[in-house]
Amino acid sequence: MSIDTELARNNMVENQIRPWEVLDPRVLDTLRELRRETFVPEAHRHLAFADIALPIGHGEVMFKPVIEGRILQSLALQGNERVLEIGTGSGFLTACMARLAASVTSVERHADLADAARARLMAARIGNVRVEAGDALGDAQTSETFDVVVLGGAVHSLPERLRASVRLGGRMLAFIGQSPAIEAVLLTRDATSKWTQTSLFDTDLPYLHHAEPPRRFAL
Repeated sequence: MSIDTELARNNMVENQIRPWEVLDPRVLDTLRELRRETFVPEAHRHLAFADIALPIGHGEVMFKPVIEGRILQSLALQGNERVLEIGTGSGFLTACMARLAASVTSVERHADLADAARARLMAARIGNVRVEAGDALGDAQTSETFDVVVLGGAVHSLPERLRASVRLGGRMLAFIGQSPAIEAVLLTRDATSKWTQTSLFDTDLPYLHHAEPPRRFAL
């Protein structure tokens, strides 16, 4: 690792992520210690620490560093959670959550992205992650429930099957709404299956497959 790379990584944490009210030391340490650049496609590696969403193929993007920081802080992972991630993408957020939780199951619709993420996670020696290739909002069905569910893309409205994957007392971080004004929210399921929703921030992201807004037909 070069001095310039480490300086850029530190600047990302101190000048981008921390000013966005990400102050949890465990989150900041994770973002400092994991080599984000190794999860970025080669063509965009020189932008690994920039305040932009990076394309990773198939119209998908790697979140901005500030979004990753806010997600991790909002989840408040304590180290004992089983996490489900819908949309592995580059695998960097997957790696971060794996450092902070007990285990992560990540489902990626595009087989090539899933393969690349597995290779990056293996190279980073992160072993408490299972990356599955499949369409989590399509035909794939699971009866498993998780402590935490994280969406790696936006939904126009929240599918009921995603709510069902959150155990009682668990929580979900979702991006809901109509682009370009999409709201990041944290939903907590209490012991009676009632949900509490907390607004986190506004952003704009590509939609998960099968979760896009309905098409509008013009005459």
